Amino acid sequence: MKVLSTFVTFENLHEVRRLCHWGPIIALSVIAICSTMAIIDSIIWYWPLDTTGGSINFIMLINWTVLILYNYFNAMFVGPGYIPLGWKPENQQDMQYLQYCRVCQGYKAPRSHHCRKCNRCVMKMDHHCPWINNCCGHLNHAYFTSFLLLAPLGCSHAAIIFIMTMYTQLYERISFGWSTVKIDMSAVRQFQPLMPFSVPAFAATLFALGLALGTTIAVGMLFFIQMKVILRNKTSIESWIEEKAKDRIQHYQTGEEFIFPYHLGGRWLNFKQVFTWSGTPRGDGIVWPVHPKCHQHTLTIEQLKQKADKRVRSQVQYQVVEDYNGACCPLTKGLQTFFRTPCTEEPRIPLIKGEIILATRGTKWWMYGDKVLSEGEMRAGDRVRGWFPRRCVEKCHYDTAANDNTSDKKVN
Repeated sequence: MKVLSTFVTFENLHEVRRLCHWGPIIALSVIAICSTMAIIDSIIWYWPLDTTGGSINFIMLINWTVLILYNYFNAMFVGPGYIPLGWKPENQQDMQYLQYCRVCQGYKAPRSHHCRKCNRCVMKMDHHCPWINNCCGHLNHAYFTSFLLLAPLGCSHAAIIFIMTMYTQLYERISFGWSTVKIDMSAVRQFQPLMPFSVPAFAATLFALGLALGTTIAVGMLFFIQMKVILRNKTSIESWIEEKAKDRIQHYQTGEEFIFPYHLGGRWLNFKQVFTWSGTPRGDGIVWPVHPKCHQHTLTIEQLKQKADKRVRSQVQYQVVEDYNGACCPLTKGLQTFFRTPCTEEPRIPLIKGEIILATRGTKWWMYGDKVLSEGEMRAGDRVRGWFPRRCVEKCHYDTAANDNTSDKKVN
């Protein structure tokens, strides 16, 4: 029991429920299929255990599987690290430089962002990953990136096993057009398979090969993206903030110089902040080493400026003219709306005719914005925000705030 309690060390038991999601189910299924088929193909048809090479190959396959699962489960269950509920900075004056989270009832520490899926403010949040059903952030960034490296390597090894298995077992059946070519494989085939390579075995091997190659390409690309994030010490969210900072400075011609505060001056230094021998990244996730020309709140101040600028020039009022039930891919709103649905896990919001929406961004067929709520709902901290079809709304030809100000002047 002590061994079991040591192995299963979750912060809360509800963390186990992260496995009950389509992302982990698909990811673990791919790992199980590729690993199992690679081991079966090696032992039965390609490289038996009674040879030195076969034994080494078997140990390597087991090693890949263990390392991949170790980093995968650590990325999922260790988690990114969360800002404590109700958190406030030690220095009360620093509150003016931080954003307040209504859901967590506390301030957002530098580099932290609120995740709607996890419903918590996440330390150094990069993104919410559906494959681990958790966020990638401060504490699990190294585990997550290691998983992205090991998965393509293990799948590449498995893919080689699948290709060689089919090649060695089907060489007598290879045909090219009008003639049948028989390849002499006697030098390669020095043992008798434990069972014949049947059609179901061929189909299973071919299916596993497709999974292995697809995983190698897709996950390999994600690995290079994450390495770029680590070597620059700049999350994908912070890259977007930096881009908007440059746009804001150029738009208002303020003459400011925005310096990203968390680049430590070298890629190796940035790398060592995430990857350590202990497995625990440096820092507490709240206070960070910064550029000499910056301070702890350089980025949070820029975020506050962008929020204010967004309220001034981005929000446009739209009135709902057509009901919408909040479906991800609504068939009743047109084929283009159905096929061009945003590829994001951000929520869709149902609409009722007559409601007012403050839109902040959008595409040709979809828009993103906030519902204008009643005073009671706003006092309670409620907020309804998400995507909706563009055809369901029309731009208001009046400005409510301006009308209110005009009416006040007439009364006075």
